[in-house]
Amino acid sequence: MTQKTTVVDIKARKKTGPPITMLTSYDYPWALLVDRGGIDMILVGDSLGMVVLGYPDTISVTMEEMIHHVKAVSRVVKSALVVADMPFGSYNVSVEKAVENANRMMKEGRADCIKLEGGRSMAPVAEAIVRSGTPVQGHIGLTPQTASALGGFKVQGKSAEAARALIDDAKALEAAGCFSVVLEAIPAPIARMVTEAVEIPTIGIGAGVHCDGQVMVIHDMVGLFDRFTPKFVKQYARISDTITSAISAYADDVKNRRFPGEEHSFTMKTDELDKMDKNQ
Repeated sequence: MTQKTTVVDIKARKKTGPPITMLTSYDYPWALLVDRGGIDMILVGDSLGMVVLGYPDTISVTMEEMIHHVKAVSRVVKSALVVADMPFGSYNVSVEKAVENANRMMKEGRADCIKLEGGRSMAPVAEAIVRSGTPVQGHIGLTPQTASALGGFKVQGKSAEAARALIDDAKALEAAGCFSVVLEAIPAPIARMVTEAVEIPTIGIGAGVHCDGQVMVIHDMVGLFDRFTPKFVKQYARISDTITSAISAYADDVKNRRFPGEEHSFTMKTDELDKMDKNQ
């Protein structure tokens, strides 16, 4: 029987290793492949707004859309820890609303835990959600939902003052009860300092090799999203090219009556077919 990964397992990896693996998935077929691939955590990220739903940003994603996709992922995952992103507006309105929506992610979406963006300012929210019984993963550095307030999609923590603030943010989330924290778009030396400053695992995305784990958007990793490619993305495949070639080949076969062939078609007994001919 497959062993289900828990938040306790993830926290223990800070000391025991090896580094934690995390990838996004947004539906049944992708989650099936990622889980089979042995990934420790699957993030149903609000990045689905851009890579799946075609929105121009992540803030357009709703709770209903997130729950819909979290449910699809949770139905198939047997091993990985399923992390559900809290969309913009679902947790930064009030503590009560945040707890209510986190409970929905767990009850309706069947997530194993939730993730929210923000450091010290969001620590009280994270703490309240943890107290309600829902495990929380933090997210600091570049926080896409509030990128406009940060001056756009830019590397964070590049000054000594900003770097110290990131360390304080991570410590505040740890004190709030978060079991791990994502570090996005942070200079590698600062990410290492943050990692050493807290006792919970850090999961890097554009934060260097010294984090306790790494996460990527799977559509970026396999070359399915082509609107832009962040500097910190390593493409392990370009399956969009393979899929496009397959679609073109299919269209060409149909137009030239090469598909369907006999091997793709159904037949009937000759005597039954003869009866049809006589009745015409």
